[in-house]
Amino acid sequence: MSISETSLSPEKANELDLETGRLLFAQSCEFIISCARLDQVPEPGLPEIAFAGRSNVGKSSLINALVGHKALARTSNTPGRTQQINFFELGERLMIADLPGYGYARAPKAEVRQWTHLIESYLVGRANLRRILVLVDARHGLKDNDRSVMMVLDKAAQPYQIVLTKGDKIKPRPLDDLKMRTESEAASHPAAHPDVMVTSARKGGGIPELRAVLAALA
Repeated sequence: MSISETSLSPEKANELDLETGRLLFAQSCEFIISCARLDQVPEPGLPEIAFAGRSNVGKSSLINALVGHKALARTSNTPGRTQQINFFELGERLMIADLPGYGYARAPKAEVRQWTHLIESYLVGRANLRRILVLVDARHGLKDNDRSVMMVLDKAAQPYQIVLTKGDKIKPRPLDDLKMRTESEAASHPAAHPDVMVTSARKGGGIPELRAVLAALA
């Protein structure tokens, strides 16, 4: 089973307009601002999608793959490199927020607490936020840090969807099993979307389907 087939069932995939997603993400995507404080965050306007996940889960790589730009969002092998919320505007239709990674950072504890407060305050108080994508490394599955964030989002009634990244790093059968286990766990969370998606930024698996999902929200 390919990553695209694992991302969504055929029935679900048929419901998505892949061409609409392709056209949206072919539009110009521009960097807007990096925010270290909540008062720097842009005023709510366009529908907004936030990318959250553990440090080094592949948030920036996934954003780059979605917009077809190799270096729009900065990537690094050093966990905790993204220390601010980075905003990008896509085709004057969608705002993308790349959040600092949680769970690990090579920084003083006080700075880590500041990042954590910034992320949580943003996630629970953003009126135009349509969905949070909680990215999970397919090699490791859900961790306690992910579950803590999911509980915060459940409490705030902020809709979110789990996206497994680096799906090309494990074999198809274990990947399919992981997807089913993750969907089973997500079903117990009131704010979680029932469908778990699988992507590979490196090979492009699941990217058209995720584009279609986000285009529908825009």
